[in-house]
Amino acid sequence: MHLRLEPAAPAPTVDLDPLSLALHASGPVAAVLFLLIAAAVGAWAIAVIKHRQLGRWIAAEDALDLAVAAASDPDELTRIAARHPDAPGAPVLAALARRRGEDDVLEAVAARAQVDVQRRLGGMMTTLASIGSSAPFVGLFGTVYGIMDAFLRIGREKSATLPVVAPAIGEALIATAVGLFAAIPAVIAYNALIRRIDELQARIDASAREWAILVRRPSEAVLSERDLEMEAI
Repeated sequence: MHLRLEPAAPAPTVDLDPLSLALHASGPVAAVLFLLIAAAVGAWAIAVIKHRQLGRWIAAEDALDLAVAAASDPDELTRIAARHPDAPGAPVLAALARRRGEDDVLEAVAARAQVDVQRRLGGMMTTLASIGSSAPFVGLFGTVYGIMDAFLRIGREKSATLPVVAPAIGEALIATAVGLFAAIPAVIAYNALIRRIDELQARIDASAREWAILVRRPSEAVLSERDLEMEAI
């Protein structure tokens, strides 16, 4: 009697391609990956938008400073501010020019106007900082869930072979990687942009002090009247 040996069944293969694991991730991990990818795209979009905004604002502030330096009469300051609406310092200059003659409150007026300027310059930076600080923890949530899923599969299959645990662990590691992919560029962009914003704010603050001195200076009309009075005497 001859025994016929059946060929052994081939071991199941496991596709550990990162893209395949991400596309076939379990529900919570898939949601985490989608959220992190959206956060990464948002961080890059904010970084590009703020970079371009700051370039325009700095150029506009240069033009405003040149116009103020060429002004010969404090009465021109209001018109100069109106001609450069894109310059972040224009609202500060306009506020000072409107309160001309009230020398005691010029510093307070400038400080109040700069609060609005600071809010304008810092737009979207809170979102960028939030992405940089929270993305690793969102990725960590996906990692923890993936590890838990791996243990649940071991208990369900009564086996710890590679085909059982590899998909869940692969999803977990991908969640960590995507979290870092979203966070690292966001942190770098935030630090670079906030430095430029701080420099621009310091520049506007220094200009405001100079503009307050210009506002206190008598206009050409007042000087002409004084000259006529002196000649009459």
